[in-house]
Amino acid sequence: MIKIRKSTLVFLVVLGVLAGMSCFYGLQEMGVLSRLGFSGSHSLAGDEYQEYTHLKETYGKVDELRSYILDNYYVEVDEEALDTGILRGVFQGLDDVYSYYMTPSEYEQQMVSLTGVYSGIGVTISAGDSGYVEVVAPTKGSPAEAAGVRKGDLIIAVDGVEYTAAQLDVCAAEIRGPEGTDVTLTLRRKDEIFDVTITRTTIISQTVEYEMLANAIGYIAVSGFEQKTADQFEEALNDLEAQGAKSLILDLRDNGGGLVDAAVKIADMLLDQGVVAYTQDHDGNKGYYRTKNGKTDLPYVVLVNDGSASASEILSAGIKDNGGGPLVGVTTYGKGIIQTVEQLTDGSGIKMTILQYFSPNGSVIHKQGIEPDYVVELTEDCYDEDGELVNDLQLKKAIELLKP
Repeated sequence: MIKIRKSTLVFLVVLGVLAGMSCFYGLQEMGVLSRLGFSGSHSLAGDEYQEYTHLKETYGKVDELRSYILDNYYVEVDEEALDTGILRGVFQGLDDVYSYYMTPSEYEQQMVSLTGVYSGIGVTISAGDSGYVEVVAPTKGSPAEAAGVRKGDLIIAVDGVEYTAAQLDVCAAEIRGPEGTDVTLTLRRKDEIFDVTITRTTIISQTVEYEMLANAIGYIAVSGFEQKTADQFEEALNDLEAQGAKSLILDLRDNGGGLVDAAVKIADMLLDQGVVAYTQDHDGNKGYYRTKNGKTDLPYVVLVNDGSASASEILSAGIKDNGGGPLVGVTTYGKGIIQTVEQLTDGSGIKMTILQYFSPNGSVIHKQGIEPDYVVELTEDCYDEDGELVNDLQLKKAIELLKP
């Protein structure tokens, strides 16, 4: 939890300091303080004066604008909403869609989403380059999939309220809600804009699915990295090995990321001792994600695409640079930054980018992505008229590479 310190300058506290100082000097000018027995002058120590000057110059304008809005806006202002907007604005100056302020309820929803159990419609979303919230993929068997939501759909609005990519988690919080209630998404699909109403249900994320393919090839698809993902992956891997798998395909396509630790735990099952990735902060300090000996003996291929992002790119880059197995597909999304989620003492929270990560060989991932060893694109002919993939050229290439 983040404790609110003077250095963090929570907005309303700063306003109180400024207001108090302004009041003090105003009373002094009117002679009120001298009549009450106070000295007619007050001196500040050098560091106190510098701090006051800093507060006034940095936040005085915000105080003036807030007061002006409250006094002059044409209808009554919701002060709580105004103050929340001011706090959101602090992060908007970073021009980073992954850094933002969260109200207490939004923070709570953020924490719920990381557990893998929540009430919603079952859809993975990301901040798209279009400026809108973009559907990465609907969860298999979910209400979203049943309602016809597709990969690539842009979410323009939720229940009539418009959202941008910069409001990704606020949008996600609005999509979630009590089981049995309805939510209406306004979607854009190419040139078509339409509404779809979906009934929420309890979603228990099964982030790992697996099966045995022909030629004793095990197949494991990981859709995201949550608290139980590494355990689910280990169970799948052990079961496939027990069934007699001779090789393995790891499918990270449309995996938008999640918990980095979960991705590193999976890397530990696929790589011997080494570095999976390293991070660097704004001071140049580096941190390393490492694996230890004890990987599976199965040869494997990794499938990636432009929906493979963040933690899935850490895993993919570690495998590629350490020679664990070839990557097949198209260049990944290119989100090579890591955020921290922290709670403030009033229950609100922040999510902020604090680290950039690099592949073991030092390659930049952010806004670059990872180019696979075998580039295989899926064309429109690979999908049927309902958007279902019927000719998976990438999977076929992986199978070809693993055939004896």
